[in-house]
Amino acid sequence: MSKLIKDLPISEKPRERLIKYGVSNLSNEDLLAIILRTGTKNISVKDLALDILNYAKDIRNLKYYSYKKFININGIGEVKAITLCAAIELGRRVYLDKDCINIKINSTKKVYELFKDYFQNEYQEIFLVLYLDTQKNLIEKKVLFKGTLNQSIAHPREIFKYAYLTSAQAIICIHNHPSGNPNPSKQDDIFTKKIIEIGKLLQIDVLDHIIMGNNIYYSYFEHGKVGI
Repeated sequence: MSKLIKDLPISEKPRERLIKYGVSNLSNEDLLAIILRTGTKNISVKDLALDILNYAKDIRNLKYYSYKKFININGIGEVKAITLCAAIELGRRVYLDKDCINIKINSTKKVYELFKDYFQNEYQEIFLVLYLDTQKNLIEKKVLFKGTLNQSIAHPREIFKYAYLTSAQAIICIHNHPSGNPNPSKQDDIFTKKIIEIGKLLQIDVLDHIIMGNNIYYSYFEHGKVGI
């Protein structure tokens, strides 16, 4: 029978410790135990949390874990893997959203550092657009498309619709190559040229199109292919 947190001694119950001492005073093990809720027939929930931490080696490495990676850990079934993925993604969105809105986007490197985690462990192409004001401050970001294993289908109409809705003066497009190789394809070149042309007609600057790979990126601006 699975061991619930409520079956632990009072002094070891993470939920009670959270209420009494505050969430910032809980260990990584306790936080994971709260999320997991139960252990397995042979492993207590706190031991299972400790196993996950030992497996990851560093708590920060969990942000790179996918559902498939979690489910390969002994004691982590489908529900626990889904719960962990959801908890990590929620935390990422909370802090990334808070830190990024209204920030000035003044370099390609800054865009890469801010948004590279959006594409970690993704097996499909994701198309993200940043909407900027006249001072290049980020006013909105939108994941507009999620495509197949090999390609995304991004329609310029959707891209520029949100530019008008947010009163953006400029945009930066970002998408990933699940292969890990960020070099643009012929289709990427055609698409980028098209949105630049449409942007000029609509008087909305296309500042860059960045392609994310494995710890590397390709920037059309840095390669002189965006004439802003």
